[in-house]
Amino acid sequence: MSRNASDALVETLISWGVDVIFGMPGDGINGVMEAIRTRQDRVRFIQVRHEESAALMACGYGKWTSKLGCCLATTGPGGIHLLNGLYDAKADGVPVLAITGLPYHDLANTRTQQDVDHSKLFMDVARYSATVMGAAQVENVVSLACRTALAERGVAHVAIPTDVQEQSIDDAPRSPRNKEHHVSMARAEAMRLPSEDDLDRAAEILAAGHRIAILAGQGALGARKELVEVAEKLGAPIVKALLGKAVVPDTHPLTTGGIGLLGTRPSHEVMEACDTLLIVGSTFPYIEYYPKPGQARGIQIDRDATRIGLRFPVDVGLAGDAGATLTRLSERLTRKDDRTFLSRAQESMRHWRALLHGSSEPSAKPMKPQTIATALSRRLASDAIVVADSGHNTGLCARYVDITDKQMFSVSGHMATMACGVPYAIAASLAYPERQVVAFVGDGGLSMLLGELATIKRYDLPIKIIVLKNNTLGQIKWEQMMFLGNPEYECDLEPIDFVKIADAMGIKGYRVETRADCDAILDEALSSRDAVLVEAIVDPNEPLLPPKRVPAYVENLEKALRRGTRGRAEIEHALQEEPSRSMLEG
Repeated sequence: MSRNASDALVETLISWGVDVIFGMPGDGINGVMEAIRTRQDRVRFIQVRHEESAALMACGYGKWTSKLGCCLATTGPGGIHLLNGLYDAKADGVPVLAITGLPYHDLANTRTQQDVDHSKLFMDVARYSATVMGAAQVENVVSLACRTALAERGVAHVAIPTDVQEQSIDDAPRSPRNKEHHVSMARAEAMRLPSEDDLDRAAEILAAGHRIAILAGQGALGARKELVEVAEKLGAPIVKALLGKAVVPDTHPLTTGGIGLLGTRPSHEVMEACDTLLIVGSTFPYIEYYPKPGQARGIQIDRDATRIGLRFPVDVGLAGDAGATLTRLSERLTRKDDRTFLSRAQESMRHWRALLHGSSEPSAKPMKPQTIATALSRRLASDAIVVADSGHNTGLCARYVDITDKQMFSVSGHMATMACGVPYAIAASLAYPERQVVAFVGDGGLSMLLGELATIKRYDLPIKIIVLKNNTLGQIKWEQMMFLGNPEYECDLEPIDFVKIADAMGIKGYRVETRADCDAILDEALSSRDAVLVEAIVDPNEPLLPPKRVPAYVENLEKALRRGTRGRAEIEHALQEEPSRSMLEG
């Protein structure tokens, strides 16, 4: 049977383990769509309502599974729409392949309809970006694109003109050096390890340390056992970057939780007091939360040597797989008897958790947003997959939703793009259909890609969406006030009735307005076998504060309130309630 370029493309994707393709049909990719249609038993196409969602889903799928995420878009604007999701994958080091159509090969770059040179457009976001010149080149280019994305943990892109998609493999001109099937689909995995000398130097520094802290990120997600073993030997508290929230359970006695604006006070204190810092699989970007210059010696473990010393001036860089490197490092360590530093951090963590959870269930109306977050945390399935969007909801999820032993968690990390929550949840539900998937999102992010509720319904995905409705871009509001001392401006949102929208799209909607209703509604929603949306009406004036007093932020906040921020009285009242009062005082 005759095969064309599109057949070769899809067959190559299947050979590289692609089992789901996220995208939207278009006349510039009709050939590829037909090749997918005729292979539905081996690869699934998920139709989205916006190409940005397709790229975010591909990124999420790569995060959840460590497989190659794949998205497909048509010529011109279709490909352009992919960019935000692809930059999300680039920023967080996720293997994603984007395939886009192009105009007829002999009309490209002549200002024809939807004439955008995607191979140039994607050069910054992609580690490999190429245009297929003919059917005989498809297997070569697509294989290299897949291999690059997987090997380099990043984005690859292939553009294919609409007429080339239909070109016969048998009739395509082939140069003498381009022997058919000369490329291999075999996936190669390498476990990089640091040198013995560097491991010895790192062990010496750790042996000399008295107050050792560990900062763990997403690169340590597969190395929990090894990380805990090293932390236990060193008596070192584990501070977690947000993408590393699931590295160890939030209730584990060795962790002080998150770091940064969305983190915990104990983690902040650990960073302030440590004399040695071991960074494992993290490039947490906020340099102001690291130890001060000259305070601590440093060691960093990362599979990518270019990330060594990116945020903190480490003394030793260990380029290698986190688990294997920690194992070899642990062999060189002896258990430290002095647990004073760890014990202080643990005691501080007990006080911090009491502060948060002792103040998260007030009877006020509208509810404080931590009420719904805490109630959700108590009800998650033991193997739930939790997704946060970007915004005020992220901080609430980071602080109040505990990730336990078998649960998974993710968010848009370095890109911190709004609207990632629902696409990530869709990808999770497709990857793990037997597991509970919960998207904890804000009204701003949800409304950006609201059409994907229809995607959830189309594929009968039993996703549970918890949307915090405060009719404001909460994080931006507080940043305007705290970072610059400016009154809030244009952060308020036109209210949307998400329950009605969910019902209109065939998804059961609930509304929670008081703590009294919260528990019962969440119980009913989470027990449903179908998709559910819970709209939680929460206080728009609940502060988003760093875990420990930052004098400049306090001064800016006072300045912003004096300059005329709306709701000043309500905000000032909220600042006097816990946990905000303690965060401002300490």
